[in-house]
Amino acid sequence: KSHSTCYAFVAYQTAYLKYHHPLAFMAALMTSVMGNQSKLALYIQDCKEHGIKLLPPSVSHSKVGFTVEAGAIRYGLNAVKNVGRGAIEAIISARGNEGFKGFFDFCERVSASELNKKAVESLIKAGAFDDLGHYRSQLLAIYEKTIDGMHAVKRKSVEGQFSIFNMPLS
Repeated sequence: KSHSTCYAFVAYQTAYLKYHHPLAFMAALMTSVMGNQSKLALYIQDCKEHGIKLLPPSVSHSKVGFTVEAGAIRYGLNAVKNVGRGAIEAIISARGNEGFKGFFDFCERVSASELNKKAVESLIKAGAFDDLGHYRSQLLAIYEKTIDGMHAVKRKSVEGQFSIFNMPLS
């Protein structure tokens, strides 16, 4: 009997939160199941049925998990496939408070060691750069060369450095 009482109490609390705080509840629920695509799809459908607006992922606004933003739920970057935790943390720390001005600004400010082509391609396809004013087709056409260029610049800057141990003795 005590076990069923506890379940009833948890069910009551869950129902209360879903009714009185639906945005925060659904954002937390979807964040908790980000690794399970079938459950995530079910909860996204539930949001649509209840009139909860879902905002796409954004490199300028999204956080790691789903968040409440302006009366809607913003898609979390961790829910985008092929984007690892290190890349997400690099994006969030590089954007600061002002966000990114464009795709090239993004590539310059995010650490090249954390940014790989597969992650950028997944972010483009998920629409994470849409609010920067670029078409996905344009970004898909240039992202590989842009990232290769950024890696080349980083390599050249490292090659230009020298160590005190490489200096000739006088």
